[in-house]
Amino acid sequence: MSASVEAVKMATVAALAADEKLASDVVILDVSEQLVITDCFVIASAPNERQVNAIVDNVEDKLREAGYKPVRREGTREGRWALLDYVEIVIHIQHNDERDFYGLERLWKDCPQVPVEGLEDQRAKAAEAGDDEAGAE
Repeated sequence: MSASVEAVKMATVAALAADEKLASDVVILDVSEQLVITDCFVIASAPNERQVNAIVDNVEDKLREAGYKPVRREGTREGRWALLDYVEIVIHIQHNDERDFYGLERLWKDCPQVPVEGLEDQRAKAAEAGDDEAGAE
């Protein structure tokens, strides 16, 4: 059994919303084979607490606009590791230090990654914009 179409759709909205706020290493893991409580994990990170919170806010806004609301949210006040539970998906927005230390991808390495169309495109555009700005100086 793999993640439901609805879960992948929700996770994609969350991943693109995180990427929009410049989250690093945004991944979606299909954990449906390993867990019965959720289908997907969305994992993203940021270098500081302020950016973690900005990512969380944008993810919640975009999912709300798509008609979804979380059943639980934890860690949003500290800005180190925020967890947003939407039942079908669980979103982990972590400070880079927490992501390196806890290594969720290592723990769930047997779970397949779900490709996100547009995620790489946004990164490439941002990199090109950075190159253009560097060349203009």
